[in-house]
Amino acid sequence: MTVKIYGSLPEEAAQIRTAVFCKEQRFKDEFDATDCISTHFVAFDGKTAIATCRVFNDAIGNYHIGRIAVTKPFRGNKVGAKLLAAAQEFINEKGGKQIVISAQVRVSKFYKKLGFLPVGEIYSDEGCPHIKMIKKL
Repeated sequence: MTVKIYGSLPEEAAQIRTAVFCKEQRFKDEFDATDCISTHFVAFDGKTAIATCRVFNDAIGNYHIGRIAVTKPFRGNKVGAKLLAAAQEFINEKGGKQIVISAQVRVSKFYKKLGFLPVGEIYSDEGCPHIKMIKKL
């Protein structure tokens, strides 16, 4: 698996997010203005794009990893963990001290294994339960 980093939303990332979030999970508002200010990561198996996420920092210096998606055939193979490790390495190089994610509750155990801790209450994002999770670096 290789990970490529992009300064703008690449077609491969858009295709993965459309397949996972729009088609599988029925989210409507997948693409937003945050895509324009994010760094995008795409994981490849050979020439096939298999996973994606985006990273951005907010006004108070937190780094956010979001839109984390792995294509169905590659789930359960540590692809997501490797992708997040690449994103965290990028954040470390930028001097980030904390990573914030908005995790779907159904996969929050995955993020806990990677060192993220839940903060606050569960909330709804397009009808899907989410929880804020934070990892200190």
